[in-house]
Amino acid sequence: MNLEDNITSIKGIGQKTSDLFHHIGIYKISDLIYTYPRKYVTYEEPVDIASASDGERHAIMAIIVSHPEVKKVRNLTITSVSVRDATGSVRITWFNSPFMKNVFHKGDTFIFVGEIKIKNNMRVMDMPEYYTLEKYKEMTKVWQPVYPLTHGLSNKTFQKAVKGAVEVIQNTEDYLTVEVRNEYELMPRNKALYNMHFPKDEENLVRAIKRMAFDEFLSFLYEMRKIKKENAVIFSTHKVNPDIYEKLTGFINNLPFKLTDAQKRSVNEIYEDMKSDSIMNRLLQGDVGSGKTIVAAAALYVTVISGWQGALMVPTEVLAYQHFNDLKKVFQPYNIAVECLTGATPVKEKRKIYEKLKNHEIDIIIGTHALIQEGVEYHDLGLVITDEQHRFGVRQRKKLSEKGNFPHMLVMSATPIPRTLAIIMYADLDISIIDELPKGRIPIKNCVVGTEYRRTSYNFILSEVKKGHQAYVICPLVEESEVLDAENVIEYAEKMKGYYGDSVRVRYLHGKMSNEEKNEILQEFVNRETDVLVSTTVIEVGINNPNATVMMIENSERFGLAQLHQLRGRVGRGSEQSYCIFINGKKSKESTERLMVLKNSNDGFYIASEDLKLRGPGDFFGIRQSGEFMFKLADIYNHADMLKKAQEVIFKYENIFEDTENKSVPLSIL
Repeated sequence: MNLEDNITSIKGIGQKTSDLFHHIGIYKISDLIYTYPRKYVTYEEPVDIASASDGERHAIMAIIVSHPEVKKVRNLTITSVSVRDATGSVRITWFNSPFMKNVFHKGDTFIFVGEIKIKNNMRVMDMPEYYTLEKYKEMTKVWQPVYPLTHGLSNKTFQKAVKGAVEVIQNTEDYLTVEVRNEYELMPRNKALYNMHFPKDEENLVRAIKRMAFDEFLSFLYEMRKIKKENAVIFSTHKVNPDIYEKLTGFINNLPFKLTDAQKRSVNEIYEDMKSDSIMNRLLQGDVGSGKTIVAAAALYVTVISGWQGALMVPTEVLAYQHFNDLKKVFQPYNIAVECLTGATPVKEKRKIYEKLKNHEIDIIIGTHALIQEGVEYHDLGLVITDEQHRFGVRQRKKLSEKGNFPHMLVMSATPIPRTLAIIMYADLDISIIDELPKGRIPIKNCVVGTEYRRTSYNFILSEVKKGHQAYVICPLVEESEVLDAENVIEYAEKMKGYYGDSVRVRYLHGKMSNEEKNEILQEFVNRETDVLVSTTVIEVGINNPNATVMMIENSERFGLAQLHQLRGRVGRGSEQSYCIFINGKKSKESTERLMVLKNSNDGFYIASEDLKLRGPGDFFGIRQSGEFMFKLADIYNHADMLKKAQEVIFKYENIFEDTENKSVPLSIL
């Protein structure tokens, strides 16, 4: 058995189970063993019911004091039972599990594990795990991995499959020598991979996660270094003529607003790169709302008046249309042809755009991944810009640049990364930072409140709507969940409609909608035909509505700080005072402390630095928390120390990846 074998070669996996694994992208044994658990569950000593914290996961040892009750509510079967210990009682509920009535009998003692909540002055626990005292004693000795699943595929089946591939895990080769591993205190690769799935204890799990994160960073940085070396020896075929500077100055002076000093500095740095003998490879980093798009527009203007074409690739269709509409207005006085190309563009229209691009009838093309598809040919691509670049892999970025004859590259990001880490992550790029907001922007006022302030928040939104303004409300879920106690978009929107009646126009938006639906709803919001937009994080990037003055985020504790900051950046984009309301659904000390960082600051870079300080060892066990960059596991916040070690190894042992046949090197993530 080896990495390339089909998962059906594992004992017990037939065609039916294999099809379930296919739903989550697992076909080969390598796919299976490099799909890491999404979290780990530990089993602590039971606590008294009275001392269990609201919203926290606990184990309680309790006696069943009522007969199980089964009732039907709509399409749900609800089974509930009351339990108690010497300090208090809990009402326990399971959904669509009617067989539970045969499991529990009055007078039996069980250990229940789950999240305790206080509702209507009563402690409740939904869908807990349950164990006999003897069984629970065994559970306290192990860490349980919880894998990403699909309907029909259980965690138990996943665990069994990985156990069936243990031989492959143990035979995994290590590309690092013993000396390098010892020098940087790194666990052997096969041992790390084993502990990712079967952790012996907390210490071994932390070391395993660190080693696998190190491998991903090392692979990424090596590729970045290689790109930089290749570009260093290539002379630019798109060298800007110095006399164009006068026209660029005219373009900037004709804008309806003044650029900040940081924007002017960034434009000059880009211009200097483009008129040098080398290809530009630059990162434009700026906080949300700092005005990166107009700097990109200046770079595109220089490209077009030099006789070349420019391309701007963005991660979502919504953002593509937003940029298209904005930039079309900017370039209208200069007779510059701008078009938009996305996956949703009708086939007939796509063909026309392909033809126009090839014949240089289009100067600037804005779009999604559609810009790098087969069939897209450019006449003379001189500048490639990628927005929110961490959402694109290195290969995607490279693929777009290969559509031209060594075009200049500009990547933009609003992701707040501490500068020390940004320099490492963007090793192939020079960095321009926009560190000030455009004049006239009023700092956003923030507040962190509990769910009991929801009605007050609704009334505040109503007062803003009456002034002619609009609001966003963010929920973590699309639909009601039987397992997660979190607000969902569809029911929440209906609840708000019921509260406001006809006085406020409420619509909802989520990622499962078709692109046409999403674009229609967003356009209505921008056109002020909707007052309140209830949405998932699909609006994190890609909507600019200066009239929106309120951002309310439900279950804020479920999001990373960087993501919350990005969401908050959807307001405060006009000249009116804007507000952000963080609803904290989990009143733990840790969640409150994290959210207070956002309450006290609107500076994304400060927030990123504080986030690094606040993350403790526990953050390792929710592996993909920040969601930044195209890594399976590595996280620049949680694993900053591994990023720095990987950089040291790259410089010290430059030839570490020269053996490209070495299958244990994780180049597949790039």
